[in-house]
Amino acid sequence: MRGLNPGLSFICRTTDWGLHKFDSSSFYLIINLWVRDMECEEGGEDTMEEPLFILPSGEVYRNPTEVKMSQIVLPCHANHCGELSVGQLLKWMDSTACLSAERHAGSPCITASVDDIHFEHTIAVGQVVNIKAKVNRAFTSSMEVGISVSCEDLYSDSQWNVCNAFATFVTRRTEAGKVQLKQVIPQTQGEQMEYSIAAERRRMRLIHAEIITDLLSSSTAQLGECQEYQDAVSAERTRVESVELVLPPHANHQVSTFGGQIMAWMENVATISACRLCNAHPTLRSIDMFHFRGPSHIGDRLVLKAIVNNAFKHSMEVGVCAEAYQGAGALRHINSAFMTFEVLDKGGKPRTLPRIRPEPVDGYRRYKEAIARKKIRLDRKYIISCKQTEVPLSVPWDISNQMYLSYNNVSALKIMAAQGNWMLSSEKNKVSLYTLEENQILCFKVETDVNVPAEQVFHLLSDLRRRQEWDNHYQQCDVIIQADEDDTLYRVATPCVSKGGKGQDFILLASRRKPCDSRDPYVIALRSVTLPTHPATEEYTRGEVLCAGFSILEESSGVTKISYYNQATPGVLPYISNDIAGLSSSFYGTFQSCSKYLEENKDSIAALPPSEV
Repeated sequence: MRGLNPGLSFICRTTDWGLHKFDSSSFYLIINLWVRDMECEEGGEDTMEEPLFILPSGEVYRNPTEVKMSQIVLPCHANHCGELSVGQLLKWMDSTACLSAERHAGSPCITASVDDIHFEHTIAVGQVVNIKAKVNRAFTSSMEVGISVSCEDLYSDSQWNVCNAFATFVTRRTEAGKVQLKQVIPQTQGEQMEYSIAAERRRMRLIHAEIITDLLSSSTAQLGECQEYQDAVSAERTRVESVELVLPPHANHQVSTFGGQIMAWMENVATISACRLCNAHPTLRSIDMFHFRGPSHIGDRLVLKAIVNNAFKHSMEVGVCAEAYQGAGALRHINSAFMTFEVLDKGGKPRTLPRIRPEPVDGYRRYKEAIARKKIRLDRKYIISCKQTEVPLSVPWDISNQMYLSYNNVSALKIMAAQGNWMLSSEKNKVSLYTLEENQILCFKVETDVNVPAEQVFHLLSDLRRRQEWDNHYQQCDVIIQADEDDTLYRVATPCVSKGGKGQDFILLASRRKPCDSRDPYVIALRSVTLPTHPATEEYTRGEVLCAGFSILEESSGVTKISYYNQATPGVLPYISNDIAGLSSSFYGTFQSCSKYLEENKDSIAALPPSEV
């Protein structure tokens, strides 16, 4: 008796359906925008293009900000292994994304940051690199540009994905002052999805440094002391320092140092540092976020520093930074990043690496921080690599993966909401039921309007403890952890509908989001997590949630559209088939109770987030 979404509890509370693992990542989701990425992770060769979108005029739609670049890899672009230098690839990616940003802005743009990048494949000399960039969403003076990189073998006529990235560009001030970017109007389903979750990615970028600091401080007790390994290599042996004079060829069309060039120089010194540890040619697997903290100009001396922070069994982390100075001026911090390398044997398998012996003080700090960052990466990998054919559905929650789980929770709901092919199943008393079946997964949506301000609806529905006031299947709801203002963990108990059976309980992460601007809805996303302090008990059957929640959008003054979404497996179909066929009114009765509850409490000052427990 497993698996029920308590958001679905007014339909069925006890089920026998086969569980499927939910894959919820900003880049890897079960919904078809990210199917391509999942296929690559599983070894797929072919890339998938979004279906053509035909405009009313009959013309094939093409995103006006889209820029494509194709480059054949020549020996001058490659390292001594005959593979495309990652630094060269970063330069191509940055220039393509910059052209896309400037096409939208109509003014000069500079690179502010590039999100984490994971490289799935290397690229050989003679192969073609295809880079596509387009603006996903524009904010006041910054915009997110999505970048996809694929490789093409002209002789076998095959293509495969290499990496995906999201870069943030900022418009430069003009003589008229600060530029106000025009809005991006998404046209296709894919564009709507990226537009929807761009606000969530932006939120993560803005608090990135704070998240890392919190995670490191909370993980200190788990990191332990630095271990002494026999034949360990001194970290000082891997230290690299290089200086580059910024010349006109290194500058962009705005006469400042090309961001892609800085990233390429950083990759170069990081590779040298990794080589000094393993005495072999390393392969760069991933890069933590590049964050440009200041500009660099022609005539600057750019000091690039790299050192191996820690070495694990099959990978090593290299810390690298770039600082600039001019003449006798002080050093200015330009950029920093952490790069993860592997060394592959002839069979393409990672080799065992020598261990590192950190130097006192700063070396120990970097050593421990690298362990914490590896833990974060493993948490992310666990979350995004879950397959739907596996059980259990829930993933562990702890402070180290809180923000990433929260991001995935909200992003999954936003992507579900952005699907454009919902079908109206039935309608009654101004409550509409929609269904959508994608990849053998049933999704359904219930919509209704209420004469209550959206912000008040958001607060009233955010606290799951008040759900009992309008949903009689919420038997008990308690706050377990108030992680922060936006994320709360609840234990929810529902009664059993069959005689002699047990009720179910759920451990839910509820993630709230206020709108980024007037075009965004309020969001309340739900998903299951596991907590060691709250294991399954004999009294209840432990239920699990795929993806569910509310999207709350103010349509006009005082009128709010409430959309409830739920993602379920085919096993739950027998329990909701009557509602979908119009033979039952359980959906409508519950949502009418919800509407009544909201209108009765529209002026309530008690509509506040749950207090810390």
